[in-house]
Amino acid sequence: MSNNNNYDISDSTDCETYINQFIQEFTIRSAEIGKGTIIKRALPSRQKRLVGAWCFLDHAGPVSFPAGDGLDVGPHPHIGLQTFTWMIEGTMMHTDSLGSKQLIRPKQVNLMTAGRGISHTEVAPDIETKMHAAQLWIALPDDKRNMEPKFEHYPKLPVVIKDQVEFTILVGDFLDMVSPVQVHTPLVGVDLTAQANTKTRIPLNPNFEYAFMALEGIAQVNGHELNADNMVVLETGLTEIEVELTEGHRVLLIGGDRLNHQFCCGGILLGVRCKICNKHEKIGSIMMPVLVKFLIIKGSVSKHLYCLSK
Repeated sequence: MSNNNNYDISDSTDCETYINQFIQEFTIRSAEIGKGTIIKRALPSRQKRLVGAWCFLDHAGPVSFPAGDGLDVGPHPHIGLQTFTWMIEGTMMHTDSLGSKQLIRPKQVNLMTAGRGISHTEVAPDIETKMHAAQLWIALPDDKRNMEPKFEHYPKLPVVIKDQVEFTILVGDFLDMVSPVQVHTPLVGVDLTAQANTKTRIPLNPNFEYAFMALEGIAQVNGHELNADNMVVLETGLTEIEVELTEGHRVLLIGGDRLNHQFCCGGILLGVRCKICNKHEKIGSIMMPVLVKFLIIKGSVSKHLYCLSK
């Protein structure tokens, strides 16, 4: 383990104390999406806006419902980011303004790159009765913010078994495996599912900040309890961390390089940089119909909008 704080690690207690100075816990909140679907929203929050370029994290389920009463999120637009859906249980139909139509199944990823602008829907099939998924947004870097929109479906992802934990590499490289999912900043995303009661030490990139979220059950992250109501965040500087899991329990690990620019990524608000004063403006949902037409006519919102306060 590297020691860039000149901390003298003489035993396991000292090691744990050293690591704990990099760890924070934040409470996550509940929100409602679609027609009454309750989710846990970890990002963004007042305490933590971003983890690397990950700027949004919702956890939906696990939940059961009568056929026909599943998630129904109507048409809505995005710009300047990627939406990332990891399906754990159930199915969901994605459609978008590019003409894409894709059913996502368990252990698959849908990645939609909004770029200069795209609109999409997410609807559970009428016969579906279960849902468990994580949806995240990824902020695009400045040079990709206005790229052409596209949609990609990833039906197979690399899996590694270590210490009786199944690691599914969702994004980036981890444990010598590389995910095929295409992102535009250094990122990692991993699903950890315990096959038995176990402990494992996992390697970390000291240049990354990380966050853990419980998807099923609870876990211990270097002695910090991770549960349905909190997120455990690791600051940059660590090279490994210990995770303790109970059989059948599942957690999500995300991480990445800190962004070197601001990015507004709250709910369906859009972050736009003013070309005159270089400040960011928030464009609310009341502007959405105008923005969709503007995207079609002009090709890029951020090339033409200026501060609304001027």
